[in-house]
Amino acid sequence: MFLTISTTGTPDRPATDLGFLLHKHPEKAQAFSTAHGTAHVLYPEATAERCTAALLLEVDPVALVRRGKGKGRGGAPDSALAQYVNDRPYAASSLLAVALAKVFKSALHGACAALPERAAAPLPLRIELPALPARGGAGLVTRLFGPLGWASVTAEPVVLDPEFPEWGDSRYVRLVLEGELRLADALNQLYVLLPVLDDAKHYWVAPDEVDKLLRAGDGWLAGHPERQLITSRYLSRRWGLTREATERLELVRLAEADGLEVEDVDNAVDETTDTEERPVPLAEQRREAILGALRAADAARVLDLGCGQGQLVQALLKDVRFTDIVGVDVSARALSVAARRLRLERMGERQAGRVTLLQGSLTYTDKRLIGYDAAVLSEVIEHLDLPRLPALEYAVFGSARPRTVLVTTPNVEYNVRWETLPAGHVRHGDHRFEWTREEFRTWAADVAASYGYEVAFAPVGPDDPEVGPPTQMAVFTRTDESPRTDETSKEVSA
Repeated sequence: MFLTISTTGTPDRPATDLGFLLHKHPEKAQAFSTAHGTAHVLYPEATAERCTAALLLEVDPVALVRRGKGKGRGGAPDSALAQYVNDRPYAASSLLAVALAKVFKSALHGACAALPERAAAPLPLRIELPALPARGGAGLVTRLFGPLGWASVTAEPVVLDPEFPEWGDSRYVRLVLEGELRLADALNQLYVLLPVLDDAKHYWVAPDEVDKLLRAGDGWLAGHPERQLITSRYLSRRWGLTREATERLELVRLAEADGLEVEDVDNAVDETTDTEERPVPLAEQRREAILGALRAADAARVLDLGCGQGQLVQALLKDVRFTDIVGVDVSARALSVAARRLRLERMGERQAGRVTLLQGSLTYTDKRLIGYDAAVLSEVIEHLDLPRLPALEYAVFGSARPRTVLVTTPNVEYNVRWETLPAGHVRHGDHRFEWTREEFRTWAADVAASYGYEVAFAPVGPDDPEVGPPTQMAVFTRTDESPRTDETSKEVSA
């Protein structure tokens, strides 16, 4: 697959500024690994008068087939032979759109610290794709790109075989776009419309594709005359997702027409929820407290140790600031349930790259867990026999040593407030112990002192003035880089 982006310039505004906007140096040829091959960025010409950046995507057909997407989900033709004979390595498609998003990520967002005024202003652009599949022909290409501000949209049909003109044209066109647009706008248009024209995607369309569509279509999709066709094809004709996207785009259109924010238009009040307060489950309050502490710690790479069925992992995935999420549990069954909950098999490529599920015991050191910003032990320690607790302490605080560790555990003093809990019983049959606030603070302070952390405490749930909160949370922050002592290591291993 091949794409070129060209611009012209003057001595005071050289065309080579394109390198700053794309964040790729004109004097270098660079290669980037993708899930299905290698993307190359090079500059065939780079002068003050004219500069051209080329994106060449080498697709590995074997990797494409092995990932089970060779048939092109979403309506690719000739599905019976698609794994063996297809156009995926050559014709612009969602594979190229994904490569654009990865290689030119900053440019798509309009970010350029070196030349912010150039990134915000229109440029004279010429974009060319030699082979673009177009289900609907050259006419559809013109209908899609024509309303987007291009001075010229040229879609030349590619004949099936020049030696046999009677065979007619193929479904491919050579596309040339010329005009003055912001580079970010042009790239976002391509990101959306390449898979739309191909009418197929190489990956499963998950619900987060709606957010991608609205983000890339900001400023042009809501008012596009072919909005319904674009939305339906981009979302692979998944009716529920298409309806959601259509409703949200209509709100955007109405807001733009009235000069309002979307929130000011979509302001209907549900009287039932407005007048009747429902208690928030403690588990949900606990997750919100953990998420808040992780955000305050500026954590991006997070370990959920003892992740169980993946509820916290699911909540972390909803926040894009958490870029690398690892769930660890000793139970293979729990991990299987978590994978189903997260719908890993159907998750989009970028989203799936953020999450990993690992089987492992928290009482053994594990090199895979080293180097993370934060670790969470949510309702975990009370499931261990007390003699095994030092092994967990060493594995987490002494070996993995994340910058921040969050530990939540039940406050046994609060148990008297649970009307259905018999006196003297723990909250769960598998709990080996439940601590008072003083016991938890003493344990946490000892761990912090032993492994070079400082610790703070926070209540989770209603903080009863007599018995405290139902859940207690300790926030450990690493204060030094020194690992565990030899004496501690020997003691734990013994």
